[in-house]
Amino acid sequence: MTMNKTFGSMLIIAGTTIGAGMLALPLASAGLGFSTAIMIMVGIWALMTYTALLMLEIHQYASPTATLHTLARDLLGRKGQVIATFAMLFLFYSLCAAYIAGGGAQMNDKLTHWLHLDVAPQVGTIGFTVVIAMIVSIGTHSVDMINRILFALKVVALATMLGLLVPHVQGGHLVDMPVEKGLIISALPVIFTSFGFHGSIPSIVRYVGIDIRSLRKIMVIGSAVPLTIYILWQIASQGVLSQPDLMNSGNLSMFIASLNDLLHNPMVSKSVSVFADLALATSFLGVSLGLFDFLSDSLNRGQQACGRLQTALITFVPPLCFALFYPQGFIMALGYAAIALVILALFLPVAMVNAQRKQNNEQGYQVRGGKPALIAVTLSGIAIISAQLLQMAGLIPAVG
Repeated sequence: MTMNKTFGSMLIIAGTTIGAGMLALPLASAGLGFSTAIMIMVGIWALMTYTALLMLEIHQYASPTATLHTLARDLLGRKGQVIATFAMLFLFYSLCAAYIAGGGAQMNDKLTHWLHLDVAPQVGTIGFTVVIAMIVSIGTHSVDMINRILFALKVVALATMLGLLVPHVQGGHLVDMPVEKGLIISALPVIFTSFGFHGSIPSIVRYVGIDIRSLRKIMVIGSAVPLTIYILWQIASQGVLSQPDLMNSGNLSMFIASLNDLLHNPMVSKSVSVFADLALATSFLGVSLGLFDFLSDSLNRGQQACGRLQTALITFVPPLCFALFYPQGFIMALGYAAIALVILALFLPVAMVNAQRKQNNEQGYQVRGGKPALIAVTLSGIAIISAQLLQMAGLIPAVG
């Protein structure tokens, strides 16, 4: 049973990480060249995996049901708890609203073109949200089971995409150098957010229990799967289209159109569309599960049916309302997602593990690296936030 939960949890981590935003990675890194993009991706993967292991070091001394709300309060006091809560809610409500808007539009498109139903746009949005809410409200086990099915289908769609593109890869495209140095800094926030899964860690700990060996395996392998898939996707996309063609593809639709024009194969757009749908669904499952458990702990809702229903309403109704009535508000907020994720995935783990090491002399699991590694993580977070702010100020080129 433990191995079964371990495997399922790896897929939840991978599924949460590999969102529809993966399709925009070639556009975000177009001006970097393949080699530079891969080096940045590997570096950010190592950074995020390291801080995920820091979270496990923190969880080992806490209750299996502890969320970031509880951990921040116990280790950082009231101010730390407020910062953790704000970063978590801002990031996760923004992501949920964006996923609801995107998933609702996709579901409405399927109802209209596949089932030939003439329905209002709100029907798809509400239907998509209700389905995900029901799965999450039942518990992590139901998310695990559904996520396995969706992840398997996502792998099939990805394999189809890669199978169509790889035969057309040209080695010359993969040796292009960065167009300008500023783009390397600009790409950091976009690539960083593509490796975000830390909000789901407390839910995984609750599901698996305090089994550090299994949890380490889940974090390392679960995050390595997206890295591997991202690298394959970069080879396929940056190898097929030249750097100028990629940079001229201003958005995802233009990018797919460029691939179709080059390959003359309608299966490309169909496989990309199916992959995007599945990637969006698995990401929404992982993110909303993390938000659900966080709110359940923060608001002291019980695990009975009434308590879980109340938590579900608080989790899904606010982002649904924004997606229905003011979608641009949260879409704009996503521009700040990298800053919230830096706080959630880099600054808070460093601050909490530093506090815990001062308080606790027990010889439990401790991530290697000591103070120098914690300082390096903090400086990396400052660099990513600076890159985001410089883009917003127009001082460096915008990407993604």
